[in-house]
Amino acid sequence: MKFLRILVLACLPGLCFSQQNADTLALNNIKQHNLITQGSDYKPKVASFIIPAVFIGYGLASLSDHNVIRRLDLSTRDELQEDHPLFAAHIDNYLQFVPAAAVYGLNLAGVKGKHSLVDATGLYVLSEAIMGVSVKSLKSATHRMRPDDSGFDSFPSGHTANAFVAAEFLNQEYKDVSPWYGYAGYTVATATGVLRMYNNKHWVSDVVAGAGFGILSAKLGYFIYPKLKRLILGNHSSSYNVMPSYQQHRIGFSFNGTF
Repeated sequence: MKFLRILVLACLPGLCFSQQNADTLALNNIKQHNLITQGSDYKPKVASFIIPAVFIGYGLASLSDHNVIRRLDLSTRDELQEDHPLFAAHIDNYLQFVPAAAVYGLNLAGVKGKHSLVDATGLYVLSEAIMGVSVKSLKSATHRMRPDDSGFDSFPSGHTANAFVAAEFLNQEYKDVSPWYGYAGYTVATATGVLRMYNNKHWVSDVVAGAGFGILSAKLGYFIYPKLKRLILGNHSSSYNVMPSYQQHRIGFSFNGTF
């Protein structure tokens, strides 16, 4: 059982790294900026949805009270509480936003991603909206008790889902610059999920499912956003950009474009 627990946790970043490499190969010749500004559609490969689907399926399987996945939830909670009964580090409340903040920080530092900050923000907001609706709906529908008995909204982990939306957002924007940005984002997201378990707020399966919903939501956001933008703007072409600026000891943003 302990080996299975280690395997599950190790698979979170490991499978995400594998997915990142697969996505990079599959979409190597696609320029996201052109897809957004010229109205073409982002078409992710079906294979890129396999890993988040596996994560979500794992979590859903745990909703049955009599299987190995649910027993792993219970034994992990018991061991963590036995070994770290007073653990209370709430950095996970902030860590979940770090990968997304990195996108804006990199832009501020002059390292450009695939999209302008306007489009990047739209992609992130849409991905967060998809994740928020799906996670909130499932929390209400499953009505699972948290490990610390503090509420019936345990499944899936919202913090973890949010962290993996941010990690996939960072990955999509900067994987062509360097794959290490994606690796760092997934590592931070995994650490967020692990901390949720150490803080006794979520089961292992909550965290794994949350990772799946986060990745899936970001991918759907990147798929839907061009269509949504085209629906709002019609067939009118647009070209704009927002760039960070620093003048007279003040940080700001400059905007230019045509509609």
